[in-house]
Amino acid sequence: MLTLRHLTANLAAALQPLYDPREAEAIAGQVLEHLLGLTPLQRRMQAQELVDETRLPELAAIRARLLRHEPLQYVLGVAHFAGLELEVTPATLIPRPETEELVELIAREQQGRTGLQVLDIGTGSGCIPLALASRLPGARLTAVDVSGEALAVARRNAARYQAAVAFQQVDILTQVPQLPAPLDVLVSNPPYVLENERPLMRPNVLKFEPATALFVPDHDPLRFYRRIAGLGRDLLAENGVLYFEINEQFASETVALLQELGYWGAAIHADIFGKNRMVRATWPGAQPAA
Repeated sequence: MLTLRHLTANLAAALQPLYDPREAEAIAGQVLEHLLGLTPLQRRMQAQELVDETRLPELAAIRARLLRHEPLQYVLGVAHFAGLELEVTPATLIPRPETEELVELIAREQQGRTGLQVLDIGTGSGCIPLALASRLPGARLTAVDVSGEALAVARRNAARYQAAVAFQQVDILTQVPQLPAPLDVLVSNPPYVLENERPLMRPNVLKFEPATALFVPDHDPLRFYRRIAGLGRDLLAENGVLYFEINEQFASETVALLQELGYWGAAIHADIFGKNRMVRATWPGAQPAA
């Protein structure tokens, strides 16, 4: 039989043609932790222990899927986001760290407020409203997505954490969500990757993650931002706040769009790597008739 250390090293070595060594080691460690029900600390402490041979066929199946470029999160069926363990499938995007930063920006700015009305557009796995549910107690959360399959995953995640989120299937480009009251917070991480950026993306993204949640036409990169910000003029309460995750190439254009639509205080926020990944702006309320 092989030790836990040996199996982890073997898997990491097999993955190095696809990933850099540190990432390959991290993936291998997560696989063995998931397979054996260990924490990272337990895996390190038990590194010299032998692994039951009955677990090896499952490990081999996971390895084969990873070598076909399938993302680790889809292989294991879970992704970690803002302290939550969420189900993910190829119907949902894998939540990214920059989206966690968007959640933290919202929570920081909105903390202490009660009875907030919040809408998340393009919810996918439900990561944004579920993370906000624990950070903004008492908020009334609505989340919409065009994909019924994604909403099924989001509902299961909400049930796991007993989060009261109202989910609706909505094509935001042609339909309007049904809301109980004007919004205090409107948030969206919409599709924003240009079609011409496909060659720059990894095979594990291109082959497996849902294209409809990723890409926008090269000739209309702000399609979703324009539509959502336009809806926000009707859906947001006075002094309600709009939050976007963005393509860093179009930060200035997104701010200009919001200003043209009458939003106040449109500002760009960088992520921890200094990339312009978020924009927030305030809706001043109904404009007086000329």
